Amino acid sequence: MSWTGWLPLAIVLSSLLPGLMIFTLREDQQRLRVALNLCGVVIKLVLVAAMIWGVSRGLEFRFSLPFLPGAPLVLQADALSLLFVALSSVLWMATTVYAIGYLEQSPLRSRFFGYFSLCVSATVGLALAGNLVSFLLFYEMLTLATFPLVVHRGTPESLRAGRVYLAYTVGGGALVLMGVALLHSLAGGPDFQPGGYLLAAVGEHDLTLRVAFALLVAGLGVKAALIPLHGWLPQAMVAPAPVSALLHAVAVVKAGAFGIVRVVYDVYGAEALAELDVAGPLLWLAAATILYGSVRALQQQELKKRLAYSTISQVSYVTLGVALLGPIAAVGGLVHLVHQGLMKVTLFYCAGNFAETLGIHRIREMDGVGRRMPLTMTAFSIGALGMIGIPPIAGFVSKWALGLGALEVGQDWVLLVLMGSALLNAGYFLPLLWRGWFAEPADWHEDNWREERWETHWMLLLPALFTAALAVLVGLFAGTALSPLGWAQLIVDREFRI
Repeated sequence: MSWTGWLPLAIVLSSLLPGLMIFTLREDQQRLRVALNLCGVVIKLVLVAAMIWGVSRGLEFRFSLPFLPGAPLVLQADALSLLFVALSSVLWMATTVYAIGYLEQSPLRSRFFGYFSLCVSATVGLALAGNLVSFLLFYEMLTLATFPLVVHRGTPESLRAGRVYLAYTVGGGALVLMGVALLHSLAGGPDFQPGGYLLAAVGEHDLTLRVAFALLVAGLGVKAALIPLHGWLPQAMVAPAPVSALLHAVAVVKAGAFGIVRVVYDVYGAEALAELDVAGPLLWLAAATILYGSVRALQQQELKKRLAYSTISQVSYVTLGVALLGPIAAVGGLVHLVHQGLMKVTLFYCAGNFAETLGIHRIREMDGVGRRMPLTMTAFSIGALGMIGIPPIAGFVSKWALGLGALEVGQDWVLLVLMGSALLNAGYFLPLLWRGWFAEPADWHEDNWREERWETHWMLLLPALFTAALAVLVGLFAGTALSPLGWAQLIVDREFRI
């Protein structure tokens, strides 16, 4: 097998092997643990860059291993998988640095970073999965790898959140399994294909195809936090800030949204979905989730819970874009997968900085914090304004494309959803910015203030500034070919057949 065959497996192993080694380390072996983490990060970034270079030049990367009858374990690269792999790898790098600083004095670090690496390995494997059976395998691995991170603190509250998380995600995985089994009985286990592979079964097996689609969307919708399957996400906010960032921007909710994209365009295909008339209900569900999440975010007084409900709303833009079944809307949905990740991880880094440095957890405690932590508050402001859709930050680009895409396919009412969501976003983010920058300074919990050269530990500050800068840069340079927007356009042109 040539290097192009081994490269997808090597990308998965680049975080899996260091993670397994980290499990064996003693707590006092901090330097070795950090070295293994950073070594895995660098190797993965180099391998992903090589794969992006190859795919952009037409090379094929495919690893296959016999697994089930008629359904091998397949890892392969296409433009869509690389969009998610690149996002996961870059944000894993930033979150690893952040987690090292955040957990510097915490116990059980080897266990945390071991599962942290397994979580990223499952996410990358899920992105590179070449068929539904392979996708299902990594989808379930992701559930098992993230559960110990949610319950890491071991408090009664975190254990309760872990039970809720496990109940939702195991149930969702069971629904995905049933959907995959139904489709396997009809069409076998072929690789994902541009335009899907189920059109030939439409007409003869309409009911089965509709039931399988409903099962897959429901199962994937658990991780994508579509209503009414979103209940685990606000509960999981008791986890440490690096885990919250991982759940919202890198792994779990993005895995669900990415899976919906795969099912819509690489399993069913736009033409088959139009014949089956099932895209409409998915579109309405996404629109309802966008508005519901925004309304609930307005009601939250804890900072991380407000951000959690914001995620429920914002991730559904991805589902909205792909459910419109139009090329411009699909570009908007795909690019929001990246843009939302950059902005939301920035917000969670900043929330973690406020909590770790000043003990700020509730919104009323943010008064005047920008005077004490100006760099963190600047990064937070960029993330918040991007979520609202203020140009030139990345969020504006994806929402603009979604609006144009809705007009292109004649779904003008979607513009009302987008505008309503933008107003609600402003309603729950702008008061935070006003409090942070202009309100009279509150009691900053002086006992929690640590003397630092910077406003907080540099390993907490640098990732927030890095991802905030990326959110601005990908918005400013959205018109270039290698920007997330340019890559999303490449995906739609090559693979979606719409």
